[in-house]
Amino acid sequence: MKIIRLFTGLLLSLTVLAARAQVVTVQPTFFTADTPVTLTFDATQGNAGLAGFAGPVYIWTGAVTDKSTNQGDWKGGPRVSFNQPDPAALMTALGGDKYTITFTPRAFYGLAPTDQLLKLAMLFRSGDGTKSGRATGGADIFVDAQVAALAVRITQPVPATAGNPQFVALNQQVAVAGTASAAATLTLYLNGTQVAQQTSATALSATVAITQTGANVLRLTATAGGQTVEDTQTLVVRPAAPATATLPAGARPDGITYINGGASAILSLSAPGKQFVYVLGEFNNWQPTTAGFMSQTPDNLSTTPATVAATGRWWVQIDGLTPGQEYAYQFLVDGQLRVADPYSEKILDPNDDQYIPAATYPNLKAYPTGKTTGIVSVLQSNQAAYAWQIPSFQRPARTNMVTYELLVRDFVGAHNYQTLRDTLGYLQRLGVNAIELMPINEFDGNDNWGYSPDFYFAPDKYYGTKTALKQFIDECHRRGIAVVLDMVLNHSTGQSPMFQLYANGNNPAANNPWFNVTAPHPYSVYNDLNHESPYTKYFSKKVMQFWLQEYHIDGYRFDLAGGFTNKATTAATYADYDQSRIDIWKDYYQTLVATDATLYPILEHFPVDSEAKALADYGFMLWGNMNYNYNEATMGFVPTSDLSRGYYKTRGFNNPHLITYMESHDEERLAFKNAAYGNGSGTYSAKNFATSMARNGEAAAFFFTVPGPKLMWQFGEVGYDFTINRCPDGTVTNDCRTADKPIRWDYENVAERRALFNVYRSLIALKKTQPVFANPTAFDQQMTGATKLVHLSDANLSVTVVGNFDVVTQTVVPAFQSAGTWYNYLAGTSRTVTDVNAPLTLQPGEYAVYTSKPINSSTGTVLATRPQTTAAFRLTAFPSPAAGAATLHYELPAAASVSVTICNVLGAAVATVPTAGRQAAGPHDLAVPTANLANGVYLVRLQAAGQQQTARLLVQH
Repeated sequence: MKIIRLFTGLLLSLTVLAARAQVVTVQPTFFTADTPVTLTFDATQGNAGLAGFAGPVYIWTGAVTDKSTNQGDWKGGPRVSFNQPDPAALMTALGGDKYTITFTPRAFYGLAPTDQLLKLAMLFRSGDGTKSGRATGGADIFVDAQVAALAVRITQPVPATAGNPQFVALNQQVAVAGTASAAATLTLYLNGTQVAQQTSATALSATVAITQTGANVLRLTATAGGQTVEDTQTLVVRPAAPATATLPAGARPDGITYINGGASAILSLSAPGKQFVYVLGEFNNWQPTTAGFMSQTPDNLSTTPATVAATGRWWVQIDGLTPGQEYAYQFLVDGQLRVADPYSEKILDPNDDQYIPAATYPNLKAYPTGKTTGIVSVLQSNQAAYAWQIPSFQRPARTNMVTYELLVRDFVGAHNYQTLRDTLGYLQRLGVNAIELMPINEFDGNDNWGYSPDFYFAPDKYYGTKTALKQFIDECHRRGIAVVLDMVLNHSTGQSPMFQLYANGNNPAANNPWFNVTAPHPYSVYNDLNHESPYTKYFSKKVMQFWLQEYHIDGYRFDLAGGFTNKATTAATYADYDQSRIDIWKDYYQTLVATDATLYPILEHFPVDSEAKALADYGFMLWGNMNYNYNEATMGFVPTSDLSRGYYKTRGFNNPHLITYMESHDEERLAFKNAAYGNGSGTYSAKNFATSMARNGEAAAFFFTVPGPKLMWQFGEVGYDFTINRCPDGTVTNDCRTADKPIRWDYENVAERRALFNVYRSLIALKKTQPVFANPTAFDQQMTGATKLVHLSDANLSVTVVGNFDVVTQTVVPAFQSAGTWYNYLAGTSRTVTDVNAPLTLQPGEYAVYTSKPINSSTGTVLATRPQTTAAFRLTAFPSPAAGAATLHYELPAAASVSVTICNVLGAAVATVPTAGRQAAGPHDLAVPTANLANGVYLVRLQAAGQQQTARLLVQH
């Protein structure tokens, strides 16, 4: 006799059967792709995200077929768009928070005649996309189709939630009912013992007594025509009450502690006020076993747990692990909600992981499809410790700090740490000494800016492995570059376990220990973290400590730092002085400096100057947005081009803790606005490409020479001119603000952009090497009006910067600090000054950086004598990896004949690059064709004046 179990290798259909849950019911019970079906959605069930909603509700749906690669691979349409709802997907409101829709799956989804329907997959959305109805915990909802000629299903009892067992009391009498798709012999078993049978029937009902603790398995079989099919359901009798026990000595308060040589692990979860918790995972076949029933710590019984930081813990010891093996796991809370561990250092996502290339994350563990739903955690004992090559990094002084903010996704085409590491030569040549990574801890989706965090201890796998991240940070440190992480602790998304544990539909519940029910300020998104709560304080401090210790990062840029307050504000009062916010940040500061005394603590916070000063005086660094003013200057609009607030003392700061920027991820690109809106007069126009690039260089001269740390946005050094609101298809809309943008490594092949790069590079070198920019004994600036001036002096050097930001000729009184010879740093020329106040005539956009001593613009060092011809030359190949072509940048200390050879890693020459023979002293760029080179690592070898240097180049087509 052939027995057919109602699951496949792809999908354990009945193990994760959402149709039987209360969120969605279906009529008829058994259907195929060609059967009209009626779905009824109860908005009060599941996550209750649409409960009480009065507007139109749409089904966002697809079909899981035999052509699907996994449960997340939905086929066909229509699917309702989050921005443009499809009328065909509009649900009919029945009242009482219930909605219905009827359709025939094959026609509705446009399935081919040969497609076999396995499941209907769905969630429900409000018309504006702001609210969603899902299964408990935010999972998608699935309804099983009939996949065989004969099918059987247990219809009563209904599981508590999708994929979860029904919890019952010991000795409870349970009514059981089942149905078959055709007349058959129906037999009901309890724990393998037959308890009822009905012949030649399509339905069976019985009452059974549950007499054993733990799992009780109901099995219903249907036999007809020599074929038997079955359905199962598990009823669980949990222990009468969780045990109360303190955490074992040495166990971490939260997360994972490995013991017994890696053969055991103690898991701990903070979940105050919950009734009971199981751990489910690959170590117990995802079943709620007695061994997985978690104990509660004594403080979980406190009548006022919220008054004690992070009380209310549950813990369990898991034994029998294979050291070094990865295990997926979740917590089952109160028998209904499955959540991952908030302290996970690695998670698996059933929707996003399938889009991560193997080259970025080799051998990524497969999601346990059919065993559970939602995000799962991963534990692995005995992981090899990373061997840091630079265990103690000397961080650049704050006064010298030049930070390069980048989004991995939009900076290198492979969007991973390996490729980013291979591109550090470019950033080192530019001269930046810090990199600020936009958020890299796990966030919703893959194609994202990262400001939708859900797991704070796990690096997002879309960018690579945690080892690759450590290698990147290590290599940055080897090159003298600090690494700052953008950390988002103002809010979390609905995928955060801390949100899901205490949720009320799409909002945090009133008893959520970590989140506010609603944000007290107008700028929060997702779910607002309550930084007055001891639970949030505890969690945030653990996050802050973790990345400093585990990944050796050098600091944080805290996103939306002004939101760390529970003081109710409006857009008009949000920036007002807030002592409670200051106190919260002072408390966090103590944790930060106790963990790492020299870190960079950076706040994205734009309060009134008095509050900013209080935080800066305490030790924080604050972002200083000067995008509007600098862009007005580059566009040639004089009245609104006041640059004076880029200097920290104009804001009342006592210390240079203002990180000024002309561009950031959040601001429009200077070059785009120049081209779109630039001012002009006669034949002169800031819209002109060459003029725009030159004016951006002028802005840089009045940016890098002002004392204090600086920040720049990726590719600003080459005049990136795609708008921040560009869509992937080339259209422009505010909805595309966070969409991926073109990656333009070819920009440096454009002469005007290369010239801008060299201006940036020279100014950065000057700032970093000359103490006058860090600690001038005299500084003044004239930053209003058409012409602008900067003066700096110390005992060794004086600097005068002059510029005309108008679109017509202007004169300026330079007020040189002394008579004598002054050196035009960027042009390599000099002028004799007899009258320090003799007016200079400046053409529109003309500027100069004058120094009282000759300084090498390549290195920023004072020239006591001319450079020696025997000095080593500098060599860099970029981008890496390269596809069709790369650029070799080198600087010759003296004129010389040059030869360039490309070798494989064994040293054998594979190509020769033609050069111009004898070349002048100074910088040069040489195009290196790579189209004919196979993928791999190459060594580009340059010989000149009896010397040889080699640059590494990765080719990846």
